[in-house]
Amino acid sequence: MSPVVHGPRLNLTQVTTLRELTRRGTLAAAADHLGYTPGAVSQHLASLEAALGVNLVQRAGRHLVLTDAGRVMADHAEGLLAAEARAVSATRAAREQVAGPLVVGTWGSTAAGLLAPVVARLGEAFPDVVVTSREVDLDAVSVAVRHGEVDVAFGLDYVDAPIPRDRGVARTLLEPEEFAVAVATGSLPPGSRGGRRRTATPELLRDLDWILPPEGTQYGRALRSGLRRRDVEPRVVHEVTDTAASLQLAAAGLGATLTTPLMLRLGTRSADDLTTLRMADPVTRRIVLLARRDVEQRQPVRVFVEEARTVVDRLLAALTW
Repeated sequence: MSPVVHGPRLNLTQVTTLRELTRRGTLAAAADHLGYTPGAVSQHLASLEAALGVNLVQRAGRHLVLTDAGRVMADHAEGLLAAEARAVSATRAAREQVAGPLVVGTWGSTAAGLLAPVVARLGEAFPDVVVTSREVDLDAVSVAVRHGEVDVAFGLDYVDAPIPRDRGVARTLLEPEEFAVAVATGSLPPGSRGGRRRTATPELLRDLDWILPPEGTQYGRALRSGLRRRDVEPRVVHEVTDTAASLQLAAAGLGATLTTPLMLRLGTRSADDLTTLRMADPVTRRIVLLARRDVEQRQPVRVFVEEARTVVDRLLAALTW
């Protein structure tokens, strides 16, 4: 293969100087229009000649005039600078245009429960935004965003186990959710107030077997820490990360788990299978959206965040215990 031979690299500031000399007729007039000194204009022309390896101007008495090569270059200068203007205009327009690719990081049930309705709304309002998704590890969402593996990602933030803060990653907080205790219907001793909508006391919680995520996960740390701060040391009999699986085990009477209204909806469990117990001082979580600070103002990212906020707000407003 023949080696690639690179030609001279043109400096557009120097090309602009040549164009203005051609338009204004004198070095002094070109310098005045450009806001340079005559010496700076001469230096621009000399540097352009050095890059091209030809003389572009020559002395004719007290004035500079274009050589034949200079006239050829001046003709091309108009096209080069017009192309630059078009490129700048198109780039700035792209910044304002709501269009382009968008890679969204999801995990677990968010793909169906949150991503699908957000993409549906986005497609109606902004059909030129092309959304693709990639599953990411929930405990490493910030890393995936920071490394540019995804443009924006869903995450979870807990008071009892905050998501790691990263100065290069912007967080958008969505609506908070309260956890309640979910147990199989009919599995609790009778006699408490509230029927199937009981309030869980610390004494009751200490007597339960628990289905919780592994303690090595952010989710598992958050739930255990939340229970311990409420004077409950959970007796864990099943470690499960998946929401649907933990609800299925709870519905089968194998223990209690913590859930939110949105988790119940995404877990597709029938309300008849589970009884929820409110907590006087509930553990909470917050759905967040993460994006790198250098891309958070890209229009596709911005409108995705806006649509996701609307979807989550409406979902949570419609879901109650």
